[in-house]
Amino acid sequence: MTYEDLLRNSAERDSRIVVLTAENRAAIRNLPASLGERFIDVGIAEQTMVGAAAGLALRGRIVLVHALATFLTLRAFEFIRTDVGIGNLPVKLIGGVPGFLSDANGPTHQAVEDIALMRGIPNVNVFCPADLQELVAGIPAIINHPAPWYVRYNASPPGVTHTGRFQIGQAEVLSNGSDVAILAFGFLLREAERARHILEERSLSVRLVNLRTLKPIDEAVILAAAKETRLLVTLEDHFHTGGLASIVTEILFRSGVQAPLHSIALPDRWFKPALLEDVLEHEGFTGRQIAERILAAASSTP
Repeated sequence: MTYEDLLRNSAERDSRIVVLTAENRAAIRNLPASLGERFIDVGIAEQTMVGAAAGLALRGRIVLVHALATFLTLRAFEFIRTDVGIGNLPVKLIGGVPGFLSDANGPTHQAVEDIALMRGIPNVNVFCPADLQELVAGIPAIINHPAPWYVRYNASPPGVTHTGRFQIGQAEVLSNGSDVAILAFGFLLREAERARHILEERSLSVRLVNLRTLKPIDEAVILAAAKETRLLVTLEDHFHTGGLASIVTEILFRSGVQAPLHSIALPDRWFKPALLEDVLEHEGFTGRQIAERILAAASSTP
C-alpha cells in the first residue's frame, strides 16, 4: 500500500480527515479526485496552510498538511508553535524530503535541524519512519492520536525486516548485542543495518535499535542499551545539536546513568548536495564508513 492509498482509505472511513498541501503534491497527486473539497492546495504559503489547519482542527477536523520539511518547520515555525502547539490541536505535519533525502538540494532546502525545532514545541510529537512500510504502519496511529505530530516523510523501500507492530513511543529492537548499541531512526536505518553486518563480521556483538518516534521516545530501551553494552552510538541525518544525540544525553543525565556515547551526526554545517549515494559517501554515512567510525570509537572505549 502507498501513502496516498492509505490517506484515501482513511478519508473514506473518517469524514473528519482533511488533506492540505503547500504545492507539494508528489506523494498525494491523485487525492483531489477522491477527496474533493477535503483536499486543499494553498500554494506556496506554508504559514497560511498551518493557520488554516489550526482553524479546521478547532472545528473538529483531523488535518494532514504537506510541505517540504525545511519550509514547513522553518517558515511556518511560529504558526506551528502558536496555532497548533499551544492549542494542542490534532494537526499532522508531514515534512517531505527531510535530512539526506533532500540530497541534490542546497542548504536552503536541507531539513537537518527540524527535529530540534519540532521536539522543542510542547505538545508536538515526532515520528521518523525508516521506510514506506513503517510510514504506512505508523500513520493510522498518528491520525488517531489527539495531539499534533511532525512526520519526517520517508517512502524509501525497506532496508530491514521489521518485527512486530507499530506502537507510539515503542522502539523496534532489530538485533540484540552486548558490545555496541546503534540507535538510529529514519532513512539511515538502512545504513545502520549494513554497518551491523560489517561489525558482526569483525566479531562485535551489535544491538540495533530503530527508535521510530523520537517524541515520545522509548527511554527504557535506551537505558537498557546504555547499561548492557559497552558503547552507545547515535546515528542521524541531523545536526548534533538538538537531535538524537541530545535526546539520549538528556535521558542519561536525567536517569543518572553513565555510558560511553559516540554521536554520528552532521557537524555544524550543511551537507554537500549531490546524488543520495554520493552524499552518503562524501559525508561518511555509508554502512561501511559507519562501521569504520564505530570500530575506531570502540577501540578507545574501555
